[in-house]
Amino acid sequence: MCRRPVRLTMFIILAAFVLWTLAWGIVPRLLDPTFERHMKNKEVMVGMTREQVLETWGSPYQMNVSYTSKGIRREEWIYEDWKDAGTVSHRYLYFEEGKLVGGWYYE
Repeated sequence: MCRRPVRLTMFIILAAFVLWTLAWGIVPRLLDPTFERHMKNKEVMVGMTREQVLETWGSPYQMNVSYTSKGIRREEWIYEDWKDAGTVSHRYLYFEEGKLVGGWYYE
């Protein structure tokens, strides 16, 4: 039984996955470096400044600020989207030193 082609195939798949994940985060920034198109479409993206996010989505419902042991300022912005009187969904954005580093959406 020859394991060499199986290992090579797994390595190629792993390399393709790594390249795809890197491209997923980098390519959109290269195509829209100032985030103007994203802002026009009301989309936020990692790398945006606080001001760009405020212009795109407006002010958050709640903002939590903390500092790391190294003095890095971290902010959590929480947006509420009311669908009806009893249903709300949340959007969370995370900033470090004024730059958007991530976020997630919760229904």
